[in-house]
This record gives sequence, structure tokens and C-alpha cells, in this order.
Amino acid sequence: MKKTILITGASSGFGRAAVKLFQQQGWNVIAGMRTPEKMTGDVLVVKLDVTRKPDIAQAISEGIRAFGQIDVLVNNAGFGTLGALEAAPEEVIRHQFEVNFFGVIEVTKAVLPGMRKQGSGVIINVSSIGGRVTFPFSTLYHASKFALEGMTESLQYELNPLGIRLKLVEPAGYKTDFAGRSMGFYGAGGLEGYQAPYDRFAGLLDKWPMSEDLGEVAEAIYQAATDGTEKLRYPVGHEAVPLLEARHQMDDVAFKQLIVSQTGV
Repeated sequence: MKKTILITGASSGFGRAAVKLFQQQGWNVIAGMRTPEKMTGDVLVVKLDVTRKPDIAQAISEGIRAFGQIDVLVNNAGFGTLGALEAAPEEVIRHQFEVNFFGVIEVTKAVLPGMRKQGSGVIINVSSIGGRVTFPFSTLYHASKFALEGMTESLQYELNPLGIRLKLVEPAGYKTDFAGRSMGFYGAGGLEGYQAPYDRFAGLLDKWPMSEDLGEVAEAIYQAATDGTEKLRYPVGHEAVPLLEARHQMDDVAFKQLIVSQTGV
């Protein structure tokens, strides 16, 4: 009997790569995206903006009607922002959390009745190494991912006894459009004291080596969905584990000095 997976943010990046992999592995795939487009094979494309409750309800209803139940949820929809907190417009602040955090909660709540009834399920939240370490001028993004990590870790205690496992996939640097498609870079607004270091950091990002192998993240998502363990975190990317180990081994001041030395801020 085929298992069914719902993937949010499936039109590009990690989501699209995961859709392709699970489809190849013979799963029923519900691909949620804000602007639906045609896909082939056992893929049900549904309109799904995670900030809209009617979209969430309709997408899950369509998926269950097509495939009977949802076995795995991948909360992948998200985006990043870059800029000085003082310069952040209110709508950017709220949208960052509406998509990266509150949207995850709403989609998760919507699939839980079915998973509780069937006594099984896996919920995979695509976080980031930015949910455990921080970089300059990324305050809103890190805040949303730190919140996601805490929520996921705590939720284990509620859902594991019901047969539902929680997972966090934590990619490092990959070439996706996570900042360009939404509100993205709002900068320093010309504010005194911020603009020069922001410009240095933004210039460094343009040269930062980013992996193009999004399949690595899709493989991590697949492992999280299928390994049958209570393992929580799946860091992925060649720099992910060394960076996380450095954060674990260093005190706060030493790690901050490391990041400053590497970013020039």
C-alpha cells in the first residue's frame, strides 16, 4: 500500500527536489504551492499558501480524498530576510513569522486529527543550521527558525506517545530562491552605523560558496520520513556538522568572534 506525503513550498528548491525523490520512490505526493503548476505521475498539485487557513483545509481535504490519508507532512515552505532589525518594516517582520512559524503550526494542526486517528505519522519541519547558529543581519530569519526548532523539539512529548514522530532537517548553504521570491533583502535603510557593515556582509554573501545539490536535502528528508527512529535532527551540507560542533564546543564570546572574523562585520 503506497504511503502519502504532503510537501509545502513544493514549486521550487528543496520542496521540488523532495517531490521528485518521493515520486521516484513510489509514494503518493501532494505538492502544495501558492501558484499551482502541472506535474506528472502520482503527484496531486494543490493550491497552498500556508498563511491562508482556507488553502490549508482545502489542500488536506483534496489529498485525503485522493489518497485516503496523509502519512508524512513536510513543512518546507519558508523564506529568508536580510537586513538590520531597526530598518525592518513591520509587514516584513510579521510575514517572516507568518510563513516560517505560524504557517507550520497551522498546517501541522490541520493534519494531526487524521494522524491521531490512524495512530501513526511523521512531521518533518525543514529548519536550517540557522535554527541553531546565527549570522549578522539575519535576525528575523534566525528568530523564526529558532522558534521552529523549539516548537518541534517540545512537540515530541505530545505526539510520540500517539505514534507520531517529529523531525528537523537542517540544511546549510544551498542555492535556492529562499530570499528572492518573497520579501527578501530589506537592507539597512541607510541608517548610520548599519549601512557599511551591512554592505560588507551582503557583498560577502554574493561570493559565499553555496551547494547546488538540492538532492542532498531531499535525501535527508527521505531518510527522516522512512528511518523509523526517534532521531530528531538531520543536519545536511558539508559545512553543517563542523559549524554546529564549533558552536557546541565554544562559549558565546568565542563563537561570536569566530563569526565576526569570517564575516567582517
